[in-house]
This record gives sequence, C-alpha cells and structure tokens, in this order.
Amino acid sequence: MFAPFDMAAIQHTVWTFLINLGIGMGFGAVLEMAGFGDSRKLAAQFYLRDMTVLKVMFTGIITACVLIFFATGLGVLDFGKLWVNHTYLVPGILGGLIMGVGFIVGGFCPGTSVVAASTLKLDGVVFLLGVGAGILAFGETVQRFEGFWHSSYFGRLDIPTWLGLPYGVVVVVLVLLALALFAGAEISEQFFGEKKPWAEISVLPKQFTVRAAAVGLTLLALVVLVLGQPGPPERFALMASKEMPRLLAREIQVHPGEIAELQQNTAVRLEILDVRAEGDHNLFHLAHARLVQDADLLDPWFINGLSRLPENTVLLLTSNDEGRATTAYQLLRAQGVINLYILEGGINRWLTVFPLPACVGARKSSGSDESDAGQGGDEPLAYALQLAVGDRVQSANPYALPSSRNFSCPEPGAALPVSEPGEPKKQLVFSHKVKLQQKKAGRGGCG
Repeated sequence: MFAPFDMAAIQHTVWTFLINLGIGMGFGAVLEMAGFGDSRKLAAQFYLRDMTVLKVMFTGIITACVLIFFATGLGVLDFGKLWVNHTYLVPGILGGLIMGVGFIVGGFCPGTSVVAASTLKLDGVVFLLGVGAGILAFGETVQRFEGFWHSSYFGRLDIPTWLGLPYGVVVVVLVLLALALFAGAEISEQFFGEKKPWAEISVLPKQFTVRAAAVGLTLLALVVLVLGQPGPPERFALMASKEMPRLLAREIQVHPGEIAELQQNTAVRLEILDVRAEGDHNLFHLAHARLVQDADLLDPWFINGLSRLPENTVLLLTSNDEGRATTAYQLLRAQGVINLYILEGGINRWLTVFPLPACVGARKSSGSDESDAGQGGDEPLAYALQLAVGDRVQSANPYALPSSRNFSCPEPGAALPVSEPGEPKKQLVFSHKVKLQQKKAGRGGCG
C-alpha cells in the first residue's frame, strides 16, 4: 500500500506549512481562473443562467471519486486511511441550509469569498468579514446548543455503507448521475441564459474534449466496477509489512493482569469483543464482554460503530486462545480500527491467572499447559465448567469489589483467589503494552 503517505515526520514543521500554502494557493488560483471570484457568476446558477459552479464542482468531485477507487482497486491506496467527514445528520442539514441561504444572498461561499477578497473585490471583503463575525459568534454561543450540535451522529458514513452497495456500483451510478446533471445544465444555460428556443437547444456539449472526457470517465468508472475493491484480507496483506512484525513481536498481546487493571481504570473505556462461539461465551466471559459474530467483522455498520467510540476506548479481542482473536485483529485493522489489542493466551490463560471457583469448573487434565497458551489456531476451552456463569463470577472482573450478582460456591473454603495459584496480586509480573492512539483529525472540503 503506497498511499496515503505518512506525513508524521514533517508534521508541525515548515514543510507542512509550505505544502498547505501551496495547495491553498493552487486551489485559489483554480477558483479564480474558473471565474469564482465574481459573485455575479456564482449567483447566476440560482437563476439557472450559468451553471459553471455545478459543472466545476461536480467535475472535481466525480473525477476524484473515480480516481480514488481506481487506485484502491489497484491496491495502491488505502481508502480507510483517508479522512471522511463524520455525519451529524440534523445539524448538517441545518448548517447546509444556512450556508445555502448565505450563498444566495451574498453570492459567495466561504472559500470563494477568500478568492474574491484576495483580488480586492469589495463584496468579497465584506462577505469575508461576515464569515469571521459568524465564526466568532458561533464559537461564543455553541455551548448553549452543544447537545444539538453533536446530535444524530452516524460516524464515518458513506453512500455504499448506507445503501449496502459495492463501491464500484456507486461510482458508476454517481458518474451517470453527474453526466445527467451536466446535460441538464447545458439545457438550462441555453434556455435561461441564451434565451434559445427549444428547437435550437443541444443536449450534448459542442466541444470534442468535453465529450471525450465524459466517455473516458465513464469507461474508467466501469473499470472500477470490474476491478472491485480489496476486501479486509487483501487489505491486511498490503499492510502486513507493518502489522505482522507487531504481531510476531507480541506488541499487541496484553497480559491478563494489565486487562484486569484496565477494568478498574475509570480514565479508559475498555470494550471487550468476544469472538468465540456463543456456547463458550455463555459458559464464561470477561465482565461486559460483547459477543461478536464472524459476519460482524465484515459489516460496515459494525465497523462504523467502532469508529464512533470515544477517543479513550481500548478494544480487546478475546478467544479461547489467540487464534480467532488474531484473525479478527487482522480483519479489523485492515478496516482502520485502532487501539486494538488481543488478550494474551486468551480465556484459557486468563482462567489460569484468575481461577474460577472450584465448584464452577476446573482445567481439563488433557488441556494444553500454560507454556503453549496462545500458540497454533483456535484451541477449545481448556476448562470444564459445570455451570454457565457468563460474567457472574469474581474472576470475570477480579479486582472489582465482590458483587451480590456473582455466583458463589456453597462449599466452605471455596472462595475465589484473585491471582495465580500461590502468587499474590502484587507479584504479577508483566510489561504494560496498551498505548492509546489518537484518531487522526484531518479535515477536508471546499467550505
């Protein structure tokens, strides 16, 4: 996977400033050359006389869309690492309406007002001052309606996820929709702008280069459809050079003792994803663990839900040993999930460190010993349980205060130890591995 490129090495340096300055000046120059520094040209689209804004913006959007998914189809770009603005549906609709009204009244959007102001157009300067005043007013009052501002949150939501369609199909549909809009724009300009009678109106553009570009873009969209998009296994293979060394060095396999500490750490939100069979999950699982089916790991809505979790969330994958958890790790990492770890040795190792009450279950005599925990594939549960206790035993959350909901043995002397046999809690020796990775906060758009 070649792109997007890792810019961490030059972040917060003069190079970052120069790159951003160059991109901004280039974008502004394109807007100026397209005539977007003139409010009369921009406002003309609302009278259906000049549809240049629609043509230019849709051309940029569709061209970028086709090229992005063509690159991902070839395996040279990871779409999961590109920033997609998160969806706050109702506030987004209201904000769009407010911006639209401002566009109609003022003749600019924020970006084009900067272009106009840079060429000393008075209306652009006035509009830009209004933008600044609006930003200041919003910043000073947003706390009064912060609940609404963060409402109807859907995370990173795109059209294929929303409709449940392949990306290639959506790309082709968007290209065809854009071409239909371009044809409508041509008709509108000739009828309302040039006042031509219907008999003289031409739907197809006159320029050969425009027609050739439309055909070429359509053909490339069909190529995207045929290529398809790499699934999580293929995407992980492309990132294996970075991820496999971490797995082999056991950087993400976390000792049960550290997880038990995280269960009591109020500064961290621990989300436990149990990828075992439902029967094993019902027998015993860590406190508040969520059962995850194989299909969930490939469900865009499930992945989107994980991306919406708070910044301080640690995701822990558990299986009987490490086989299924490692597979789940690869699938989730390939889809951009971060702060993801595996329970070292799985539930078998956990129950060795934090044993069950004697009346609930004990290790099978034929089970693998502690030294081979976590090796090989998805091993069975190495413990024979007499009862399905779920997380209603102390060992599911060993450092928590005893709860009345916990199952307790009727036999005297069967209290649950909260450490390895013969080893008190303070003598558990392990390396702390969990490190929270911040979600990238890149932004985009022409606003």
